[in-house]
Amino acid sequence: MHDDWSLRTRAVAAGRPQRAGEPLNVPIVPASTFAAGGERAYSREDGTPTWAALEEAIGALEGGHATAFASGLATLSAVLDVLPVGAVVAVPTFSYAGTRAVLDHAERAGRLRVERIAPTNTAAWVAATERVDLVWLESPTNPTLDLVDIPAITAAAAARPRRPRVVVDNTFATPLGRRPLSLGADVVVHSATKLIGGHSDLLLGLTVTADPALAGELRAARTRGGATPGALEAWLALRGLRTLPVRLAEAGRSAALLAERLAEHPAVRVVRYPGEGTMVAFELADAAAADRVCAGLTLIRHATSLGGVESCVERRAALAGDAHVPAGLVRFSVGLEDPADLWRDLAAALDRVG
Repeated sequence: MHDDWSLRTRAVAAGRPQRAGEPLNVPIVPASTFAAGGERAYSREDGTPTWAALEEAIGALEGGHATAFASGLATLSAVLDVLPVGAVVAVPTFSYAGTRAVLDHAERAGRLRVERIAPTNTAAWVAATERVDLVWLESPTNPTLDLVDIPAITAAAAARPRRPRVVVDNTFATPLGRRPLSLGADVVVHSATKLIGGHSDLLLGLTVTADPALAGELRAARTRGGATPGALEAWLALRGLRTLPVRLAEAGRSAALLAERLAEHPAVRVVRYPGEGTMVAFELADAAAADRVCAGLTLIRHATSLGGVESCVERRAALAGDAHVPAGLVRFSVGLEDPADLWRDLAAALDRVG
């Protein structure tokens, strides 16, 4: 891997075989056991060539050592696994519901304590670095798309005598939008289920850290927990990664255009768009209006998850874990359809609710 290659080039070139006569793409290796005497013996502990290729590619993009997991939530479990009992974790009040559910469960079980901080309250985050063991960030946040001041928080953490670890969920931004390790984060996590995979056909998570020792701890946590990715899932994630740069660019252009048009529609009260990326959130008058819009779309799919080639919407407050989100907020994952068709679909549904 050349240090001067762009991220776009790395997404295409990293993790490929280099020896003559090998296939250009690492194949699916559905193996649990390997013949004795080689670099691998058992895949749960040693991985497979397919996992290794994906990890190499993601590591090249994020600037660290990557480990693949069975899902995005499994990365959180691995991060928590290396914390002592009684540790204190700070998490955004608006963040992925699955993350908060895992932390809430661990808190109820007496495993750790959780502090919940408003995403944009940088002063509160800086103050928290003095007393917590782990800072868990998202930027943009899910589903409110708030931007968190990662450099300010990592700088504060680095200055503390009892330095907390800073983890950044980079799922929405992707390595092409932001590289948190270069901003001082200790660990980056991804739900590769989303934009990295890009086709709504896999579950997979990733951790990346620049610290080899910490990478070893996270890999050991994967081994202990058995949270290993499937061979097909790893191969699909790597295949999806190859087109991430062009998918992200195209969907991002559409998202910016649609955010502008949504802001002009009289039925829309608030548009949340961080200025880049494929995610838009917009608020309608109430839950009933949002539900009618979601149900009234014909091209845009009413479904959970995000980051696929198909556009999807969801009223997040309808989910128990996001009941505190504004009732009329619709999370909109912009895909690769023609933006003119997407707008016609949105406008027709919005017009019907007034």
